[in-house]
Amino acid sequence: MLLQGQTALITGAARGIGKAIALKFASEGANIAFCDIVLDDNALATKAELEQLGAKVLAMQGDVSDFTSAADIVKQTIDAFGGIDILVNNAGITRDGLLVRMDEKAWDDVLRINLKSVYNYCHAAVPAMMRARKGCIINVSSVAGLHGNAGQCNYSASKGAIVAFTRTLAKEVGPRNIRVNAVAPGFIITDMTRKLPEETLKHWEENIPLRRGGTPEEIAKVCCFLASDMASYVSGQVITIDGAMLA
Repeated sequence: MLLQGQTALITGAARGIGKAIALKFASEGANIAFCDIVLDDNALATKAELEQLGAKVLAMQGDVSDFTSAADIVKQTIDAFGGIDILVNNAGITRDGLLVRMDEKAWDDVLRINLKSVYNYCHAAVPAMMRARKGCIINVSSVAGLHGNAGQCNYSASKGAIVAFTRTLAKEVGPRNIRVNAVAPGFIITDMTRKLPEETLKHWEENIPLRRGGTPEEIAKVCCFLASDMASYVSGQVITIDGAMLA
């Protein structure tokens, strides 16, 4: 029970990597607050699964790119659980395309949802963590943010900026005993990647030394380590989880 009695707020946790993180944290004793763009059947099913693990759960609807909504969701979390120990900025989208064909909306949407959301939630949660003189923030970046990926200028830019943001914030809040780290997943099998053409999936697998894509649960395990006392002296780091793709 590595996270017994702690409260974690996770953005975009109705499905995929965010859901896996929420389930892993709940299995280790954490109370879970999560938000998603809509409280649909997926979100309600996730809430039920978390409660079956014995977690206290607060599910909220909110646009992560909206500054006021983020502040309200953080406030609801603190009001419900008395504080916030762990923040996981997971929410993100893709709008892929070559730069010369990418319209302004595709650029703006990705930067707004992937990057501005991290600012929004950190801005709202950090003051409470500073008052408590403890806290852990985990930002979900990507290997695309470390080495780029053709057809993903917007996504790569947003995820690369998260790396710089993470390292900077770690320096700012470290004196208040708040740790800030990022994870950079590689090719992970989710509903989004399952929609890729078969030849694309084969290409990825052939170029990954472990010869397979990762799972959301494998990302969640690393996040659990970072959130726990086992990583009490780990801050300002970016942990790549990619099957040696970038090795």
